[in-house]
Amino acid sequence: MKEFLLVDAPHPSTIDEELLLRHCKLEFGRGTGPGGQRRNKVATACEIVHEPTGVMAHAAEMRKQADNRRVALRRLRDRLARVVRTSVHHERYRPSELWEKRRQGRMLPVNPKHYEYPALLAEALDVIVARRWDVAGTAGLLGVSMSQLARLLRHDKAAFDLVNEGRQSMGLPRLR
Repeated sequence: MKEFLLVDAPHPSTIDEELLLRHCKLEFGRGTGPGGQRRNKVATACEIVHEPTGVMAHAAEMRKQADNRRVALRRLRDRLARVVRTSVHHERYRPSELWEKRRQGRMLPVNPKHYEYPALLAEALDVIVARRWDVAGTAGLLGVSMSQLARLLRHDKAAFDLVNEGRQSMGLPRLR
């Protein structure tokens, strides 16, 4: 079964960009491959490492350094949401302000490209892991339907696969 990095709250994917970048090391370099002379001569590629956890993200597909930095930061937030866990109580958990703000009844409308998606995914995964991969119980604690929680997970294939691996390790059926 997958081992997670455990950190104290708040989860790194939930903090604002300025504070997150204070905990990160950014390196810029030249890209390789197709894209012409500019890509091979100008340091537009970006690599970000979250120093407390060692989680890394990279982007080099854009022509501008600022664009690659933005893409790499988003990838870092997504990766942090998947591999870093904060400790939550599996029964007395209360959803965050962000979760309550986004929730509409038992629905959770969120576009996976929205900047709040990694924070919502991290919160859901924290509770799922604390509840030993019980997705239905987690949905109840978070105040959403199981199908809405599964949809949130399904938007990120790696997170969805992670939950299914965890469920299988506990003898539970895979989510569809």
